[in-house]
Amino acid sequence: MDIIIGAGVTGLSYAMFCKNDYLILEGSDSIGGYCKTTKRNGFVWDYSGHFFHFRHKEIEELVTSVIDPQTLLQVDKCTKIKYKDKLVDFPFQKNIHQLDKEEFIDCLYDLFVNETKYSTTFKEMLYEKFGRSIAEKFLIPYNEKLYACDLNKLDKDAMGRFFPYAEKEDIIRNFKRADNGSYNGQFVYPQGGAIEYIHSIATHVDADKIRLNSKVRRIDVEAHEVILESGEHIHYDRLISTMPFVQLLDCCGMTYAPETYSWNKVLVFNLGFDKQGKDTETHWIYFPEDKYCFYRVGFYSNILQSDRLSLYVELGFSALDSIDVDTYKQRVLEDLQKAGIIQKDMQLVDSESIIMNPAYVHISKAAEKDIQLQSKLLENSNIYSIGRYGGWCYCSIEDNILQSKELAERL
Repeated sequence: MDIIIGAGVTGLSYAMFCKNDYLILEGSDSIGGYCKTTKRNGFVWDYSGHFFHFRHKEIEELVTSVIDPQTLLQVDKCTKIKYKDKLVDFPFQKNIHQLDKEEFIDCLYDLFVNETKYSTTFKEMLYEKFGRSIAEKFLIPYNEKLYACDLNKLDKDAMGRFFPYAEKEDIIRNFKRADNGSYNGQFVYPQGGAIEYIHSIATHVDADKIRLNSKVRRIDVEAHEVILESGEHIHYDRLISTMPFVQLLDCCGMTYAPETYSWNKVLVFNLGFDKQGKDTETHWIYFPEDKYCFYRVGFYSNILQSDRLSLYVELGFSALDSIDVDTYKQRVLEDLQKAGIIQKDMQLVDSESIIMNPAYVHISKAAEKDIQLQSKLLENSNIYSIGRYGGWCYCSIEDNILQSKELAERL
């Protein structure tokens, strides 16, 4: 029997590919993990922006097989950066020519006259790769708001392929021939929200083998038992965990240095207004400046082509921060008006807030080394930790599906 902890994308995908008998234990009252959707008062909101960027046709066909193709929106991404009084095309480093002349010259000069070499941290990498001006105008302040930590604590490859690298030649070439493509230049989005993907994957899973409201309290590694908060003991032959890696270590009673692992949490506001805003084209905007409390604002209404403004707004915090949701909601509304996204005559019709904890894990050499060591010990006891949080990594939803497939085939 394979016991799968978590009925999010990764856990459901493992069950979909699994040839063994299995049981999924989900701590909450519904499947989906962070890929849930609220549909209310004519608004469609996810737990935050979840846009699938398929690189493998077979995965796309599998995941969308039971979704009406007429409801799948194929979207060419349009993203901007709010920099001072301008909206600059993303990525910043490839669009420095859109800045005022003096700032453009600073960025170009520092790009070529750059003495930073041999970086080992994420912050050092930004200086080495792009020079002081590009790093300090956007890349450092934005990522500090996102990760809510000192960027020197992150490994230089913390974002892997997801960081929008650009060579000097690409940056110069972009001055005259725009090419802002990235790994997610196009995305697919169901009109019913990200939960439609979950429902599609779940059609390949035996519903009788999903147990909701079954939160794991402890794992007895020696006895091969999962102990639920209800006190129930469930035997497993193999345990596939998608819970955050440090939570798995705690449940298993493993010894580790807590300071090795860190992460941020993200406060998400989903906001619906009575009318559409002025911007009807942009899909999301990045905000590096401290005068705005959020680091990103996304426009569901521009993706779904609705006639009322529908937003997700994301704020980054340290894992140790306490969050006064009501205070930040008021600050968000004020800052949205300051940014020109909403106007005084617009009325907030409906809203909700979600705290994602963890949201983005902090990837460091120390954490990677310890994960490798602890994973070997766990696998010796037939425990496998996978997924974005189970693997303690920065990856896409499609990556989680592929990882689940590979593990299911291996086992």
